[in-house]
Amino acid sequence: MTGQALADARRDFSLTPTIELRLERLHQVLGPIWRGDDADYIQAPEVEQILTALGCELQAIAEERAVWQVKIPPYRYRDLEREIDLIEEVARLYSYDRFCDQLPEKTEPGYLSFAYQVRQRLRAALRAVGLTEVVHYSLVKPEEASIVVTNPLFTEYSALRSNLLSGLIDAFAYNLSQGNGPLNAFEIERVFWRSEDGMEETDAIAGIMGGDLFPQGRWTRGGKGAPLTWYEAKGLLEAALGSLQLGVEYQPDRADERFHPGRTASLWLEGKRLGRFGQLHPQLRQERDLPEAVYAFELDFEVLLEMLEREDAITPKFEPFSTYPAVERDLAFFAPVDLLVTELEKTIRKAGGQLLVGVEVFDEYRGEKRPRRPAQFGV
Repeated sequence: MTGQALADARRDFSLTPTIELRLERLHQVLGPIWRGDDADYIQAPEVEQILTALGCELQAIAEERAVWQVKIPPYRYRDLEREIDLIEEVARLYSYDRFCDQLPEKTEPGYLSFAYQVRQRLRAALRAVGLTEVVHYSLVKPEEASIVVTNPLFTEYSALRSNLLSGLIDAFAYNLSQGNGPLNAFEIERVFWRSEDGMEETDAIAGIMGGDLFPQGRWTRGGKGAPLTWYEAKGLLEAALGSLQLGVEYQPDRADERFHPGRTASLWLEGKRLGRFGQLHPQLRQERDLPEAVYAFELDFEVLLEMLEREDAITPKFEPFSTYPAVERDLAFFAPVDLLVTELEKTIRKAGGQLLVGVEVFDEYRGEKRPRRPAQFGV
């Protein structure tokens, strides 16, 4: 090596950063070693000998605690960057088979929290009905949220989202603009908001659906797609919740301006508000250039967790087959226009008791030509 090259090497070595190495941390990570029949720990002189053989320079900065400043040779600066890298080198050169390999005195099996299990079951249920899981950034534009980050990386994304539906609508519109068709998707992530107690956060669930549910059948419609109906979208959500043994009730809802005022319902589970389901507002659909009918839902994860945490909800139940054949009956009623179907279903279920399996509305008639007396059907 020439004199200039040697000088350059020395200069580079002097600029090499140092790493602090603690003998106590090394013992904590590597554990004891075998010395004959006795267990012991690697001693400070052995550590110095191994690292010196690698070309490192050690300078003691705390003799009583065995702490060194280790200067790394230039040719090792890429793979020796942290204290744990030095500990790994000591273990490698000292020989792995010299370390004690006994198991800890107490071991416990791992487990998944109940909340995580519910998330996994809900993901599987939503995927089973044809929805794709998506994940968006938690940061959104400041005009879309109330919690603004003090030192954001980008001005465009400087606030914490307060809902998941806005991101799903953006993804739906972007997917259409790229020629990929409608995006039927859901998301389970955190949302943030301000309250009297300060900033709060929780898990939320949202989904979006639209477009032709059966595109493979367009040849029977002259190549034209059929928009998703309210009942088809509602059926997908009910199928997902039904797989979790959850039956929801519907009430009219007009609180959210993003939803159609006449085609939106709030969802309830045993008197607790679960969320909202409905069709997006026509004005929003026109602004974002969306298909004719797009539906969305928002669910409260905490309410779902509370309902599924009960013993009767998570314990499988065996129900014997009925020894009698099933019987279906059609019932017709004269009813006020403002009477909710939910109220009718509650009354029928209460009257039917345990013998009643299900209730389904299959027809509605409004017009002048109707019989003077309602038809009488036996049950």
